[in-house]
Amino acid sequence: MSLFTDYLKDIEVRKNQGLNPLPIDDAQLIAEIVELIKETNNEHRVRALDFFIYHTLPGTTGAAKEKASFLKDIILGVHAVEEINQAYAFELLSHMKGGPSVEVLIDLALDNDQTIAEQAATVLKTQVFLYEADTQRLAESYQAGNRMAESILQSYAKAEFFTNLPPVDETIDVVTYVAAEGDISTDLLSPGNQAHSRSDRELHGKCMISEAAQAEIQALQQQHPDKRVMLVAEKGTMGVGSSRMSGVNNVALWTGKQASPYVPFVNFAPIVGGTNGISPIFLTTVDVTGGIGLDLKNWVKKQDADGNTVLDDQGEPVLEQVYSVATGTVLTINTTDKKLYSGDQQVADISSALTPQKLEFIRAGGSYAIVFGKKLQSFAASTLGIEQPLVFAPAREITHEGQGLTAVEKIFNKNAVGVSTEEPLHAGSDVRVKVNIVGSQDTTGLMTSQELEAMAATVISPTVDGAYQSGCHTASVWDKKAQKNIPKLMSFMNRFGLITARDPKGEYHAMTDVIHKVLNDITVDEWAIIIGGDSHTRMSKGVAFGADSGTVALALATGEASMPIPQSVKVTFKGDLKNHMDFRDVVHATQSQMLKQFGDNVFQGRVIEVHIGTLPADQAFTFTDWTAEMKAKASICISQDETLIESLEIAKSRIQIMIDKGMDNKAGVLQGLIDKANQRIADIRSGENPALMPDDNASYFAEMVVDLDEVIEPMIADPDVNNDDVSKRYTHDTIRPLSYYNGEKHVDLGFVGSCMVHKGDLKIIVQMLRNLEQAQGFVKFNAPLIVAAPTYNIIDELKQEGDWEILQKYSGFEFDDASPKQQARKDYENMMYLERPGCNLCMGNQEKAARGDTVLATSTRLFQGRVVEDSDRKKGESLLASTPVVVLAAILGRTPTMAEYKGAVEGINLTQFAPPLKPLKTKPGNLAFMNHRQAAASSVADKASKLPDIV
Repeated sequence: MSLFTDYLKDIEVRKNQGLNPLPIDDAQLIAEIVELIKETNNEHRVRALDFFIYHTLPGTTGAAKEKASFLKDIILGVHAVEEINQAYAFELLSHMKGGPSVEVLIDLALDNDQTIAEQAATVLKTQVFLYEADTQRLAESYQAGNRMAESILQSYAKAEFFTNLPPVDETIDVVTYVAAEGDISTDLLSPGNQAHSRSDRELHGKCMISEAAQAEIQALQQQHPDKRVMLVAEKGTMGVGSSRMSGVNNVALWTGKQASPYVPFVNFAPIVGGTNGISPIFLTTVDVTGGIGLDLKNWVKKQDADGNTVLDDQGEPVLEQVYSVATGTVLTINTTDKKLYSGDQQVADISSALTPQKLEFIRAGGSYAIVFGKKLQSFAASTLGIEQPLVFAPAREITHEGQGLTAVEKIFNKNAVGVSTEEPLHAGSDVRVKVNIVGSQDTTGLMTSQELEAMAATVISPTVDGAYQSGCHTASVWDKKAQKNIPKLMSFMNRFGLITARDPKGEYHAMTDVIHKVLNDITVDEWAIIIGGDSHTRMSKGVAFGADSGTVALALATGEASMPIPQSVKVTFKGDLKNHMDFRDVVHATQSQMLKQFGDNVFQGRVIEVHIGTLPADQAFTFTDWTAEMKAKASICISQDETLIESLEIAKSRIQIMIDKGMDNKAGVLQGLIDKANQRIADIRSGENPALMPDDNASYFAEMVVDLDEVIEPMIADPDVNNDDVSKRYTHDTIRPLSYYNGEKHVDLGFVGSCMVHKGDLKIIVQMLRNLEQAQGFVKFNAPLIVAAPTYNIIDELKQEGDWEILQKYSGFEFDDASPKQQARKDYENMMYLERPGCNLCMGNQEKAARGDTVLATSTRLFQGRVVEDSDRKKGESLLASTPVVVLAAILGRTPTMAEYKGAVEGINLTQFAPPLKPLKTKPGNLAFMNHRQAAASSVADKASKLPDIV
């Protein structure tokens, strides 16, 4: 009983930490526990029984398989357990979701013992996580004349697994808890530096906001036992920064409902609100868990008598409070009239949060059950040869006659499945779409694997063209936490069918390249849809959506995603970019000019369709990557034919390197991607299918033109940590020119790295060092400079071109894969550090700047505590700028003046960018969405019939 003894020891350790026993997923441990249960006089039997019933993880875990097997023996009378009778055994099976429990239920439902078969069928009719092997057995039994199989299929065809659920409550009373004022980053709900504990839900839950906040939430629950606590972002947006399933899990843990009495610390149905609503990617995660996300609109811009917006002394709109959401405020959600009430007074229309589809998610306890349920209903109706009854809310199919299609509308139309109309679909339509590329990253990957186990998935859908599991978020420090978690994750994902950054067998060198860069390379079709477990899954080819670990799991298991077709904002450029400007400045200028032009953020929740012209994928990625900070749902790059071909050739070479490393799998996924790239290039060159273009008569929510002539000096995104208005701190909306700082702002540390840089950025560092060395001799750093290349390819190429040796010359530390760092760096010297490829400071889960530092970085994150935490002496602040500004600031120890900056970059070839010389026009072949849609549906059906997968 060594495993059981070890488990008891671990329980004591956790008890001292204020934690309950860790839920069990290990098959051998449950096997030992089962043996203890059989020994009626064993001193550990009572505890073993408790662990078996209440602490075993469901789905396809090894523990679930052992549990299901023992419950089957109890039902059949092979073993007698006084505390678990036959009915209770069936109840326990009903909470195990799928995989081995469904296999057992089908065994029993098809058993000759009619009493047992009826009980099993009753439970089976409530289950939705059935896969090919399960449905095949039911279909074959039905065809062989088994009446119980017929009864089960009839129930599935009627979707009784859904219709027998209780309806959504007409009214839901909530009491508010203001988590913060201003935008709330998911880092507040699930800090990046606690990423290692995300799969331990109870432990991770203790890091949400603060212990004081948790106590305040519990006090509200005691004061209002009949109400739900709603977490609020006052004067801001809830959940900016990333999808962060762990953030939603934490909110649900403290404010939601327990999903099952037999599964500890898995809660669902959180309720969250924000003055400016919920960040799009975070809202998707709320839907996954059957929660409600409200756009409160409790503050509005003050209007004068003429209807003009009143401005304050700084030129900012003055806000007026429509109604209060201060902590402790009682409000009522009415799910029938879809309004929010304060007492009897209606205060907000919340219909967007309570669409028919979202109400289904709420009723079913999450979106998974609906997605799988619809597939199960379709299978049953088809097998029975009957018309599928209309149970679920029909897909919303919106068509505007005579209106063209935006780029995202074209992509959705091409990849749509299960669409009833033959007309083109426009924005607002609810669509199921084929997912071409899926990415999982390493700090959410363990949760993704848990979600896959929970939904009983064992193999990647054959309709997915390629999927990748990264190792970039834990690249900086190979500490005990990483050594424990990452090999386990890579092994699981490798078995599931993903290309993995680390080889579980150790046969190829670990590749810690940043996930977004890899996904950008393995996307070889601009018509593709990409889903990735990170908010910066925003490719410069295709349309990519950052998603929570659950949505990633669903895409891996089913090869599909469901969402409304988003509206688009069209962004084009005019003028000339000055030679001393970097493309990062264009990105910042886009945000700044947009806010100046529209007043409000028109990008939020929409797709930015950027007409990038001649910029290849690596550089264009800088723009698409930043759109997460613009609060956009996604971004699409409109490229010219030759630029797209250039990008595809680069992608092919990168994929070939992965193949040469030995990273391809038995299915030859990587080689298949190269083949697809070759075909796409051939189609473009032949004119058969040119690069994706929107239609000339497409309709956009807004259109803006970025004036490059106005971009005359470097621009910096400033967290404005001391702004008197708390709601304006730590947003990405404060964009300032370099001259604002007068060359006087002290900089404690510079960081060049993360997904926002490419090879050109590293070469800029080299060129600047050479220029400065030639002008003044050896270059002295007055602040530390951290350099983390996003990929190994870049380093290899710099070595071949003779540039790496310049970086080595000025570095006091160079990463060593043979002996990676065991501990995160806490102190920095005034020198350059060449860190391992990966996320590094941008992620904030391993490396951080010293508390209270002022950091100037190329990364994407300026949220409080992400890159740098506060100290007693001052607030930590992370300002975001281009590579040359960051490097020069680290050398000077302060922000440079314009004269110093221009002198340092003179003669350096910064990222070259120019708008297309002539307007891009729709070309023949881009309107053939119906052929694409039919081909996509046919491809999905054909592939799904060849390999075991969800029905």
